[in-house]
Amino acid sequence: MAHIKSRKHPIARRLNCSAAVALAVMALPGTVYAQQVTQTLPEIEVQGTTNSFKADAVSSPKFTQPLLNTTQTITVIKKELVQQQGGTTLTEALRNTPGVGTFSLGENGNTNTGDAIYMRGFDTSSSIFVDGIRDLGSISRDVFNIDQIEVTKGPAGADTGRGAPTGSINLSTKQPTMKEAYSGTIGLGTDDYKRVTADLNKPLNLEGGAAFRVNLMKEDSGVAGRDVVKSDREGIAAAFAFGLQTNTRTYLNYLHIDQSNIPDGGVPTVGLPGYSSPARLANPTATPAVTAIAARPFLNTAPRVNSSNFYGTTADYDDVKADMFTVRVEHDISANAKLQNTTRYGKTSEHYLLTGFMSDAPGLKTPNPADRSSWAVARSSQMKDQENEIWSNQTNLTLKFDTGSIKHSIATGVELTREKQNTRGYDGLGTLADANLYNPNPNVLRTGYNPFRNGADTSGQTDTASIYLFDTLELNPQWQINGGVRVDRYETDYSSAVIGTARNGFPIGLLHKMSDENKSGTLINWKLGALYKPTENSSLYAAYATSKQPPGGANFQLNSTSTTATNPNFDPQETKTTEIGGKWDVIDNKLALTAAVYRTIVSNEVEGNATDGFFQTGKKRVQGIELGVVGDITSLWSISAGYTTMDTDVVSGAVVNADGSTALSYTPKQAFTAWTTYKLPAGFSVSGGARFLGKLKKPTDGAIGTPASVDSYWVYDAAATYTISKNIDLQLNLYNLTDKDYVASINKSGYRYTPGTARSARLSANIKF
Repeated sequence: MAHIKSRKHPIARRLNCSAAVALAVMALPGTVYAQQVTQTLPEIEVQGTTNSFKADAVSSPKFTQPLLNTTQTITVIKKELVQQQGGTTLTEALRNTPGVGTFSLGENGNTNTGDAIYMRGFDTSSSIFVDGIRDLGSISRDVFNIDQIEVTKGPAGADTGRGAPTGSINLSTKQPTMKEAYSGTIGLGTDDYKRVTADLNKPLNLEGGAAFRVNLMKEDSGVAGRDVVKSDREGIAAAFAFGLQTNTRTYLNYLHIDQSNIPDGGVPTVGLPGYSSPARLANPTATPAVTAIAARPFLNTAPRVNSSNFYGTTADYDDVKADMFTVRVEHDISANAKLQNTTRYGKTSEHYLLTGFMSDAPGLKTPNPADRSSWAVARSSQMKDQENEIWSNQTNLTLKFDTGSIKHSIATGVELTREKQNTRGYDGLGTLADANLYNPNPNVLRTGYNPFRNGADTSGQTDTASIYLFDTLELNPQWQINGGVRVDRYETDYSSAVIGTARNGFPIGLLHKMSDENKSGTLINWKLGALYKPTENSSLYAAYATSKQPPGGANFQLNSTSTTATNPNFDPQETKTTEIGGKWDVIDNKLALTAAVYRTIVSNEVEGNATDGFFQTGKKRVQGIELGVVGDITSLWSISAGYTTMDTDVVSGAVVNADGSTALSYTPKQAFTAWTTYKLPAGFSVSGGARFLGKLKKPTDGAIGTPASVDSYWVYDAAATYTISKNIDLQLNLYNLTDKDYVASINKSGYRYTPGTARSARLSANIKF
């Protein structure tokens, strides 16, 4: 789908010391721990006729129970399912969980890039993790090195700390194993789709067991149904592990991603249902004064623009580089005790030049109302230069023991993390000629284009020290109680500045220090659940959980001005969720059925405007039902499907929707997703899928004449696979079979939208040895 300098603190020294001590204690061969090596049973491989979509557990050591006994809605999307669908990005993979996606194109005149994910009514982009550590940056994440994607719905504050109120997403990466295996994919398709991947795992003849694994990816593709827009990315993920057959295992991982894309700024909403002529009210008190612009009734019946139109230029670019280095050490203290330490350094930089346009009252020009070929939209240049960096060290201890008749499964640990974000401001972006509304020309040059740093930079940093404890108490084979608490001590520093007039490309003088802010505090989040097992392969549960997000927690921005929503004097946003559900593994535990009813209350919401000020009086509610089925119906037939309803309401505070309703924006009332595959004789298999997304309501920002919502839609996909030999199969994927022209995302003002992926096809050769 088309779519998206810091002061030093003592925590850095604590982080480095923690990492050094933990690694030294666990890794030195002379320690008492390393001497407790036990005999490891040989690996047994069980082969079936299908690659089941069903997962039994998540990768995080904080979850000590299998999914069947976890008192929370968690969707696990395995790589086998994504591969069958020909998916390549996180956004595409998330289509397998209902009601989650990139529904927002951006705020006002700005355009989102990367994975701008909404879940249950709230932006979840800042709550994406890789192997349990937060992953920062506006990057479209490729899944070439991902083993499974774990979508946790409901507050995740006790598990991951500050974050989105309605869940988190964790990407579990591929790791070396002692099984020699080589695989790869070569793909070609419509819209210049070209992609190749390789996954090479080689055991090494070293004492204790060692292996090396490398995953490679290169893609150079257009975007189905969009002119000019391009995705060009490459990546390498190298991993080395040793001690795999001992009680102490060490994993060294390095990931490098390089993207050079042509970004998509969307198309005008002219002609969409609900569109009417934009107008502008006079505002003589504005600086400069705003002149009224009357409505133009002839625009009410203007036809839609072609959804393939591109309103940027061929010189637009979106360059992203990401590097991530991870060291993980695991040590089995005993059969019932395990210690794990993970150290991560990650850095993501994004530099883009994107053409924005506004089809608002002054931006949409109609010099001759009777001649639509003369209509145009004003274009402007947006430049972003942002760098995200993270240092993190996590130490986790899992224990199993009995106190009388009660069995305990405990996970406890500490985390030290430093997150930084630096953004640099630019001037000298020149001007662009207007784009013809119905026939835009991307082959234009910017007049006066001479970009230079203007010093209007921002810098944000959050340091966090955390401690947590979870315990599952098995009272008897039928009853379990689980609970957990996490304490985060955080400190956020933020500074920004505006620099004066430039001369000869160099900024002169500091005109005004806009903000130099600090926010610190302690967050306490907890969860509690009770589980009853009517049978060994089923469970019924009730759970309660909390989450908190302090000012600046999602975007590193603070501003103590009373007319801003990021004032550090505000209290953290608070979330409370109650969930009742059931899970049932049927057909010899090969098919998982899930059902849950939930209710989420988000309070301490900041609301207001720059004129009247902001107040922390907002309260929002999301409640609904979520159903799921995943796994094998027979040895030849597999399925993954989900359905959700979401009833949302602004309980107190200002209305957030453009249509004046009290529901939440970017939140469909209903959503459905399904994918099923059946294996036929003679090496053939067929697959098909359907997705439904209900109407999305757009936020309000005072825009006049734009659609208040976008229509619901169904999309159908299909695939067929032919096995040539045990080493090679051919896979054909067909997308959007009916060529449905739908709105995938819309920006806050409603002047721009991203069309959904048009009908397209991909043919891949999957090779394995």
